[in-house]
Amino acid sequence: MDNLSTLLTQLISSHKLAFSFLLIILLLIFRWALIRVIRQRNILDSESPRRWVNSITNLTTLLIAAGLVVTWLPEIRLFALSITAFAVAIVLATREFIQCLVGSLYLASSRAFSIGDWVCINDNYGEVVTSDWLSTTLLEIDMISNKYEYTGKTLIIPNNLFVSGTVHNLNFIRRYVLHTFSITMEPEKTDFSSLKLKLLNNAKEYCKDFQEVAGRYGNLIEKRLGIQLNNSEPSIKIGTTDLGKNILTISIFCPTHEATNIEQKLTEDFMRIYYERAE
Repeated sequence: MDNLSTLLTQLISSHKLAFSFLLIILLLIFRWALIRVIRQRNILDSESPRRWVNSITNLTTLLIAAGLVVTWLPEIRLFALSITAFAVAIVLATREFIQCLVGSLYLASSRAFSIGDWVCINDNYGEVVTSDWLSTTLLEIDMISNKYEYTGKTLIIPNNLFVSGTVHNLNFIRRYVLHTFSITMEPEKTDFSSLKLKLLNNAKEYCKDFQEVAGRYGNLIEKRLGIQLNNSEPSIKIGTTDLGKNILTISIFCPTHEATNIEQKLTEDFMRIYYERAE
């Protein structure tokens, strides 16, 4: 008996396709025969044949499916493992692509910036030129040295950085900026009070043409952001460095394109006043 079972199992394993066709044909013939008998014996009862036919049809379909699954189980298991491995490989290969799509959806939902805005993304400063499903293009702006000028470089930022990094919208400083710079000098006996006063008067003179507009723009930023800026008037602070040198920190709220020009004027004024006193 065991030998017969083993032989039958080997025969089925070596002829799976033929056995599958034979199983389907036999079960279909069996179903057809039973349905034929039931319909002939229950002609007068209209409900009973339908129930039996439906049950037999479902049962034979289940037997066919079960027989095929048992017959082809090793191949099905191998196919499932192959599909799983393929799916995992696809996900790993397109991980960056999927993350970029998620980043684009995040940008669309959060409205972090628009085309033309100035932004900072992972210490990369620039103006947004285009933004699609995969990347965002920036025209680089020199913000590190406070020049607020285009460098001529184009930055292609993958959108997955918006999910893992921080996005700073700098659009408010596109027109006006609180520009701060420092002047360092050797520690000497100098009347910094009068020097500070003269530089402050010069700063106000340079900013007087746009002072009113700068004040309104500052108020607009305060209302939009809900903060108090208090930066419409130029200011100068005197301090020292860790090495004991004197330092003047000058802050002006001015048009962005005028920031570097005003900084140069005030630096030249300081040099002139300082060296005139030294002489």
